[in-house]
Amino acid sequence: MNKYEFNIRTRSGQPVDKITIQALDRATAEQRLNQMYHQCEIIDCIEVPVALRQENMDVEGIINLITK
Repeated sequence: MNKYEFNIRTRSGQPVDKITIQALDRATAEQRLNQMYHQCEIIDCIEVPVALRQENMDVEGIINLITK
């Protein structure tokens, strides 16, 4: 899954910034955006990298997590 951050202008002309949508691809993210904001104009779209979780942690990894 990817995250997409949109800056849009609503149909009434109001700008809305930093709408984040998680989807498999940009087309799916735009469909979801259009469901929430009908007839909006997409000004900008940025793909935001998703940080991968580290499933297996050793003792050193847990200590590093606690000290951060």
